[in-house]
Amino acid sequence: MGDSQAAKLFEESLETSGIKLQGEMVKYCRDQSLRLHPVQEKLIEVTEKHPRNIMLSSTDQAQFISNMVKAMGAKKAIDIGVYTGFSTLTVALALPDDGKIIACDINDDYVSIGKPFWKEAGVEHKIDLRLAPATETLQKLLDNGEAGTFDYIFIDADKVNYGIYYEMSLKLLRKRGLIAIDNVWWFGKPLDPKIKDEDTEAIRALNAKLHTDERIDISMLPIADGVTLAWKR
Repeated sequence: MGDSQAAKLFEESLETSGIKLQGEMVKYCRDQSLRLHPVQEKLIEVTEKHPRNIMLSSTDQAQFISNMVKAMGAKKAIDIGVYTGFSTLTVALALPDDGKIIACDINDDYVSIGKPFWKEAGVEHKIDLRLAPATETLQKLLDNGEAGTFDYIFIDADKVNYGIYYEMSLKLLRKRGLIAIDNVWWFGKPLDPKIKDEDTEAIRALNAKLHTDERIDISMLPIADGVTLAWKR
């Protein structure tokens, strides 16, 4: 989701809770806090011209995740759902030089947009791109004995499989490792019981599950289209 869509959704959500926050204030927050890498800015500019640019992560969310990855001292990460590679680039920039992020996607057309930017940013060597269904990639990692070894995992792919990605990610995550799950608000659709499409039902079910899952500590944050942070206990 791009910044313009994220700002609109954030404003609307705050208004429904009785808080008034104008677009100017959202812009002020970004103007006074964002520290994007020049290559991130270039990739954003290119991605915003893409017909499916709503899939682009918001910049404030990306920077927040980057800071979390740095604070954790993360070295092994997984990005489930790459699109044009902005989230992968963001985490790769935050990882140490010997860090590694496994980037999972099935659409090389989208990913190819981001590849030159990974190289330009000098992080290409940290990125292990796996073009296959994410469930296959995650299962191979488990089969290779990598359970409990990953520090950070980002889930932002097909919504109907969110529950599967979460369970597999939890197995791969180390204790106190972090899973970030994007689009947990899903444009407010989970709030409307009349909306029962597969994507909405999947998000609704996962949100309810996470709330009571004793294997994790969680926070659902009002950033962009909602992001849940889940720390493995």
